[in-house]
Amino acid sequence: MKIGFIGGGSMARALAAKWSGKHELFVSGRTPAKAAAVAAEFGAGSGTAAEAAAFGDVVVLATRNEDVFDAIDQAGGAAAFAGKIVIDINNPISVETFLTTRTDGRSLTQAIQHALPDAAVVKAFNMAQAAVWADPDMTYDGRTMVTLYTADDDRASDAIAELITDVGSEPLKLGGNAHAYQLEAAAAIVIKFLFAGHDRHTILNVIQPEVKPAR
Repeated sequence: MKIGFIGGGSMARALAAKWSGKHELFVSGRTPAKAAAVAAEFGAGSGTAAEAAAFGDVVVLATRNEDVFDAIDQAGGAAAFAGKIVIDINNPISVETFLTTRTDGRSLTQAIQHALPDAAVVKAFNMAQAAVWADPDMTYDGRTMVTLYTADDDRASDAIAELITDVGSEPLKLGGNAHAYQLEAAAAIVIKFLFAGHDRHTILNVIQPEVKPAR
């Protein structure tokens, strides 16, 4: 797959490291020099958000959650994402209350889908800190880490499951994007623990004894 990152921070770097050599990558960011440096680590291209959107069959929205819609506008708006698979990795969570900042009953993922009607938006990679995705061993307590995701589109669901597998995790679909709100709320639990001083590798894992017995 061809994957464009809009945002060149720690999450982009962690995921790019896992996808490098398996997929073609392109990195953009608010600071072009920083995006270019991240891209150079993986032999990827770098440039503007518009170029990242044009490049990718899959586009990862790797900005801060507060900047998602500005980044979409900078990339060219809805038309720039038509036909693309868009991965929302963000959490609209207040770090003061550790509650969602969404007030309309919808997830951020659903709001992005509304803004990008001709794209297939999915939710994934939002429930762990970048250090987890950068970890070469995705095993916790003898079990492979499970990555929950949501998708409304079958093609997008298959693609995100492949990309989750490529980072060394086990994909598990929670449901359609109506359930993305639950993933964002669950991420708030992890974020609260992290701010309380827990190890940055803290995760909520799904234990599936029939699938991955303890070793």
